[in-house]
Amino acid sequence: MDMAAFDQVRQLAASHYLVRALHVAAELDVAGRVGQGKRPVAALAEEADANADALGRLLRLLASRGIFVFDGTDVSNTPASELLASGHPASLRDFVLMFGQPIQWTMAGDLMHAVRSGEAVADRAHDGGLWSYFKDNPEYGRQFDGAMTAKSAAQIGGILATHDFSRYRRIVDVGGGRGHLLAAIRGRHPQLECVLFDLPQVIAAAEAEGAAAQLRLVGGDFFTNDLPAGDAIILQEILHDWDDAHCHRILAAARRALAPGQRLLVIETEVPPGDTPDWSKLLDVVMLAAFAARQRTADEYRTLLAAQGFRLLAGTDTGAGISIFEAEPL
Repeated sequence: MDMAAFDQVRQLAASHYLVRALHVAAELDVAGRVGQGKRPVAALAEEADANADALGRLLRLLASRGIFVFDGTDVSNTPASELLASGHPASLRDFVLMFGQPIQWTMAGDLMHAVRSGEAVADRAHDGGLWSYFKDNPEYGRQFDGAMTAKSAAQIGGILATHDFSRYRRIVDVGGGRGHLLAAIRGRHPQLECVLFDLPQVIAAAEAEGAAAQLRLVGGDFFTNDLPAGDAIILQEILHDWDDAHCHRILAAARRALAPGQRLLVIETEVPPGDTPDWSKLLDVVMLAAFAARQRTADEYRTLLAAQGFRLLAGTDTGAGISIFEAEPL
């Protein structure tokens, strides 16, 4: 027997316990409690209202994957575990907590239905699906917002470094949330007019956070309202939330708002070719379960764009786990 293959399969078969261990460590804020240097497990367990032996065994498992250093008595952080601390400037704690929410486990458990039917299972887990779940559970909604903010912050530097936004006069970010990308663009290019378009309740939240000081805020729905005109329209991680039919409607709205020579910037996590492990391939199955949506390859984006009258000019890997697909209307 190939023992390496045997071990690979058995570890993968039980890896949901590894994943849950990461969630538990984040929930207990172990990394934040450890801080710099070493802390005894016994002291951490007392602070976190946990069993010292059980917490030590959980940390031993995580340390075997590079999350924490554990010598049997004391714990210290690694660069990876530091990202679990709530006070870290690039904290992924909310991102981890989001994937540990009960609905995520329910959707994963119902994956067979998604695979057999091609349908989303989030609405089977909660009436109204994932967005309704966040609305009905405000703390989980806050974690989602925090996760998206952290992810965006990690990617913005790569986006700014690989695309020249100075060539535009007016940029419209469709579905841009609280306006973090536009604020970063305008911070580098203050001469630009930047327009944030999102649902009215999202715009109200952005306004409450002071986004109106830098950005023009427009509330609306890209399925029912005309998009604001601009030299460039940004769709950052919008299309991956929808199946092809809904993506065609979104792209048609963008096409109506753009004139010849203007640009559509689709910013998405691209699925690379081959069988190498990649976050996009895991995220693709998450999107299937959540929305019957998908992550796409470069060729799939080219085909999707062409169907709505766009020509793909370039696909650029930002080096930050996300790509920019630049297209022009025909």
